[in-house]
Amino acid sequence: MRQVGGSSSALAHYLRIAKRWKWLLIGSVILSLILGLLVTLLMTPKFTATSVLEIQRESYRVVNVQGVEPESNPVDLEFYQTQYGLLRSETLARRVATDLRLYNNAAFFEMFGASEVADELREGVSGASAAQRDERVRVAGEILLKNVSIDPDRLSRLVAVRFTSPDPALSAQIVNAWTKLFIETSLGRRFEATSYARKFLEDRLVQLRQRLQESERTLVAYAANQRIINIPANAQGGATVERPLVAEDLASLNAELNASTAARVAAESRLRGSGGLTIEALNNSAISDLRTRRATIASERAKMLTQFDPSYPPAQALADQVAEIDRAIEREEGRVRDTLRTNYAAASERESALRSRVQTLKGDLLDLRRRTIQYNIYEREVDTNRQLYDALLQRYKEIGVAGGVGVNNISIVDPAQVPEDPSSPRLLINLLVAGLLGGGIGLGLALLRDQADEAISDPRELEMKLGLPLLGTIERTGNEDPILELEDPKSAIVEAYFSVQARLAFTTERGVPKTLTVTSTRPGEGKSTTVYALARTLTRTSRNVVVVDSDMRSPSQHELFGLGNDRGLSNFLSGIDDLSSLIQTHPSNGLSLISAGPTPPNAAELLTSGRFGQLIDELAEKFDHVIVDAPPVMGLADTPLIASRVEGCIFVIESHKTRATMAQVALSRLHSPSVRMLGGLLTMFDSKRADYGYSYEYGYSYGERDGKAA
Repeated sequence: MRQVGGSSSALAHYLRIAKRWKWLLIGSVILSLILGLLVTLLMTPKFTATSVLEIQRESYRVVNVQGVEPESNPVDLEFYQTQYGLLRSETLARRVATDLRLYNNAAFFEMFGASEVADELREGVSGASAAQRDERVRVAGEILLKNVSIDPDRLSRLVAVRFTSPDPALSAQIVNAWTKLFIETSLGRRFEATSYARKFLEDRLVQLRQRLQESERTLVAYAANQRIINIPANAQGGATVERPLVAEDLASLNAELNASTAARVAAESRLRGSGGLTIEALNNSAISDLRTRRATIASERAKMLTQFDPSYPPAQALADQVAEIDRAIEREEGRVRDTLRTNYAAASERESALRSRVQTLKGDLLDLRRRTIQYNIYEREVDTNRQLYDALLQRYKEIGVAGGVGVNNISIVDPAQVPEDPSSPRLLINLLVAGLLGGGIGLGLALLRDQADEAISDPRELEMKLGLPLLGTIERTGNEDPILELEDPKSAIVEAYFSVQARLAFTTERGVPKTLTVTSTRPGEGKSTTVYALARTLTRTSRNVVVVDSDMRSPSQHELFGLGNDRGLSNFLSGIDDLSSLIQTHPSNGLSLISAGPTPPNAAELLTSGRFGQLIDELAEKFDHVIVDAPPVMGLADTPLIASRVEGCIFVIESHKTRATMAQVALSRLHSPSVRMLGGLLTMFDSKRADYGYSYEYGYSYGERDGKAA
């Protein structure tokens, strides 16, 4: 037989469960497929219409003027999430219901299960109040929102708008109306924002205009009161500014003063020229002519003196002319000096006058500056108000231009067409879902059944649930009488018990225990047959074996041996010492038997006496092996007493019937330091009902190799 392993993987565990309850799984899947098919055939076909929109981050630039709405960030996803939310808004759904007059369409409400509203409309309530109409619009909007889907195309600006209904034409009509009204609503929001901004700016402009006028009046009144007169002047950069008149006068007079001072210094310099050889004297024509004439006469006199004495009359005459000319030159130079002196005096007088006026203007300018402090405050207020007014006026004009441009950033790529094929129900998908659902339900039921079914069906459960080593698995035979099959040494059941015997040989140092007992949880699990089979296999190995039937309440070994039950164990326990008279021998196979004997009034009392231990000891001296057929554990106190007198105990469990909890309780009663459990034996095993295959273990039989060779 195959050695059964310990734990297995979770997948293998579930596969074994699926194999064990395969018909439950198959039935669940088939039933689910049938139900899925029926539901699909009974479902109303629905049609889905689709329209594709393109949503740009910004509208196209027709004018280079910034609008009211902020520009979107290229990586900002809030804009698109906002657009998707607006596409799913209740307000848009109600606008569609109003635009298509769905609130008065009884077929529309009937189509989507709102039968109460449809009945009201069919009753002809034409004079319905505005509140009732608004309620129908609200219901129609909720229906539209439940059946519309907004599906953005990932990593693109495309958005698919879909609507599903039993009417294909209605689906296309609603989708087209949905996209059209969404674009109109977007434009409307833009114009509303522009209109609000223009109205706001108009109010602000009126306020700023009034404030500017008031500040200008205050400035002019203060300037008139303080006699502050400013005149335009050109500043650096070509800008025009205003300067006080006093500052202009001071600047002009200061320039004149500087020029007058320079003229006075020049006149003084000419006046103080050395030796009268001033520039004016040198440039005087009369003096130049006199000097030229003197030089000529002096030259003639010098020539004459080369020939004559200075007293020579002509020479003397020339000398007188030179002296006269010198006197004339001196007179002319005196007139030049007088002129320079007069010019110097005039320049000094003019400089003094200008300096005095400049000092006066400086005092006036300082006084003006003190009076201009408040003027500057008023002037800055006027400039601020004017700048605010001009900026708002410019913005007002820009918004007017930008708001008048009707280019939208949302466009329809593909309008909705009337769908020809229904989108639901889909037979293959529904059947696939039904099959998966059925498989899941079947697997769940199988798990529940497996949990609820405590019967031990897997040989590995002996160790996992009961903690018993597996001695062997005895498969169910087709023969109603297994004793007959045990007589055939080539039968599968004999091979199985030989395997059990081989494993028992490893339980002690001497091999198969000399004394052992076989018990079970309840009657009918095959313990008596196991006792007989083990004894029979041991005799085939030339062992001298005796079987003791200790189940004095329901004896069965004498029937398996085909012997009588007049005398037996109960007689020995009652005090009969002639043991040899109680041992019976099978006529054909040589097995020895001590039957249970007459049923005593209280078997437990007999077993508690020391005679049972004495019996086991005496039989162990005479036989190679003593096998005791013990009563079932549940409800009886006999087996723990018997198991404590032998070397080991074999626990027999009927597969597919004995519950693990009952077996655990039975084993707990046997739990004692004086009781040694050799292992468990699974009987009446049905490989077809098992969750893994064991049938191959018994498919190998005598003659198979010869048949294959042939």
